[in-house]
Amino acid sequence: MKFLVDAQRPRRLARWLRGAGHDALHTLDLPDGNGTTDAAINACAARENRVVVTKDADFVNSHLLHGRPSRLLVISTGNVTNNELESIFAVHLAMVVTAFQTCEYIELTRTKLIVHE
Repeated sequence: MKFLVDAQRPRRLARWLRGAGHDALHTLDLPDGNGTTDAAINACAARENRVVVTKDADFVNSHLLHGRPSRLLVISTGNVTNNELESIFAVHLAMVVTAFQTCEYIELTRTKLIVHE
């Protein structure tokens, strides 16, 4: 699966996703880095068929109102360490990949995966 990790999430998450066998970019990997606009992130995600990984409610609103990004993974864990975030992903990643086969918007909390239909 292809992911694009937004600026509010650590670059380390993109590296962890790559280590788990996925194609993952962080906004720091884009030409404008963490200054990349939401519109440019949406365009990159559409062009490269990537899931946007974020905690930013602006992406939720854009997805719900305009269908952009077309696939969205919202991280709703509150403040967690990078190690905790990676542990949460380790537990739920297979389910995330499976869920994106049939849905477009998923929320990951500290304890569960919420698939929004």
